[in-house]
Amino acid sequence: MSKAKGKHTEKDKDLSPKASATMADISSLLDEHRAALSADFKSSFESLASTLDSIRSTITDHGQRIDSLETNAISANEHLQHLEDACSTLQKDSESLKLKVADLEGRSRRQNVQIIGLPELIESPRPTVFFSQLLVKIFGTEILASPPKLDKAHRSLVPKLSPGEKPWFHQFQVKDLIICEAHKCGYLLYKGHMIRLFDNYSPDVLKERIEYRGPMAELYKRGYKPGRRHGSCLLQRQFNLSRT
Repeated sequence: MSKAKGKHTEKDKDLSPKASATMADISSLLDEHRAALSADFKSSFESLASTLDSIRSTITDHGQRIDSLETNAISANEHLQHLEDACSTLQKDSESLKLKVADLEGRSRRQNVQIIGLPELIESPRPTVFFSQLLVKIFGTEILASPPKLDKAHRSLVPKLSPGEKPWFHQFQVKDLIICEAHKCGYLLYKGHMIRLFDNYSPDVLKERIEYRGPMAELYKRGYKPGRRHGSCLLQRQFNLSRT
């Protein structure tokens, strides 16, 4: 037994320097790996920190821009609301002015009458006298006791193949009487020429009347004779009704 123990002791003494050298190498290697890992972690954390700082700066910049955009959007919305209110007011004023202009134009044309069918240059150098006498010859002294007073008469601005005259009556009551009698007679004859008399409406009124051309034609086919009043008369009636 003593001999065996002695042999083991000698073997341990022979192995101890190698074992201690191996542990030292392992410890040194671990320290190197620890240092390398620490350096890698530190570098990675620094890179992440730099990236996070950049992202944070970008987010801050975007936040400021979004705040600016929201402020501008609110301001633009307020301006747009003001513009919409102003446009709404202007639209109401425009509609009111259109009605007034249509009324004024209708009143200015209320004393006009349009005659179609007369040949060129038949009115002579004095058209007012000619048309005044023409109306008496057409309707007779039973309707017109004397030649009506005309303020002016002229040819309309139309091509020569479509002549027309627009006498201006001094009194619109006389014009209304003549138009009423002309509607009763239908076509009128003067020296073999078939002529017709019409109210002189404004372009806006004519455009609105065109929309009712179909229903009016249907009423005429069924034997009805619907009446159409002058624009100024309609507006005056509407004004009177609104006041009462």
